[in-house]
Amino acid sequence: MKVVITIPAFNEERTIGSVLEDIKRVMDLTKRKYQVLVVDDGSKDRTAAVAKRHGAKVYSHPHNMGLAETFRTEMEQCLSAGADIIVHTDADGQYPAKYIPKLLDKLEEGYDIVLGSRFKGKIESMPLMKKLGNMAFSKVISGIVNMRITDGQTGFRAFTRAVAEKVKITSTHTYTQEQIIRVVREKFRLVEIPIFFAKRGGKTRSRLMSNPLDYAFKAWINIIRVYRDYEPLKFFGIFGGLFFLLGALIGLWVIYEVISTGQVGGLPRVMLSVLLVGVGVQIVLFGFIADMMRK
Repeated sequence: MKVVITIPAFNEERTIGSVLEDIKRVMDLTKRKYQVLVVDDGSKDRTAAVAKRHGAKVYSHPHNMGLAETFRTEMEQCLSAGADIIVHTDADGQYPAKYIPKLLDKLEEGYDIVLGSRFKGKIESMPLMKKLGNMAFSKVISGIVNMRITDGQTGFRAFTRAVAEKVKITSTHTYTQEQIIRVVREKFRLVEIPIFFAKRGGKTRSRLMSNPLDYAFKAWINIIRVYRDYEPLKFFGIFGGLFFLLGALIGLWVIYEVISTGQVGGLPRVMLSVLLVGVGVQIVLFGFIADMMRK
């Protein structure tokens, strides 16, 4: 069984070498056949050269294309390399390599994907806003998949070849939430294990969280889009129901005025009520059509 450990990297020449050495030290103690792949996402520094010097196979993007596209490249390269199991980790050393065998052990127990949960384990350092955001996203994802997910944002995970082949990422921003939702919906077995999350070394900032507000906005858009694809009736039903409810309330107000004063009380309100109710019904119908068309 071949394990491919894949690492997306963007301007990580300061940490990628030590990350690769830790992985080699840990994996050489096991009897598993493995390979390390670094996908260099258009780095401006010597990330690719350092990774090659430490024995990793390197695939480089011509320019920075973002985490989601880098993840898609990782999957293509891993499948081409004949991976039976894929381990995804980061290049900044915050996910200790010693937990990789624990991820693999869970896969050997029969699970299809294993998440390294920082919130089940110990977090050495994480900004408060990022921590609260991660917890909020995990809560939403748990509601969508109807199972408790404590760390829906973790970049430390392992999964089978079947997951990589069947679960395709369509996001243009990130893969973390979308992969979890699609994995559960496709009836793959998912489990979390507690891990230690180390403080990022040096004064370098996270490549992913350089703009927390922009990241949060894009992540929420991604969650909404995936929810639309997998629960169209609920998704359109909520929006349609809001329009219908608002129109009905205005309609009841108009009826109340007719009963109490004998006057309609303004044609614009009547038209607005009819319009909102009509739009609400149409949106709900779109939900039924989308639900019937989904595979």
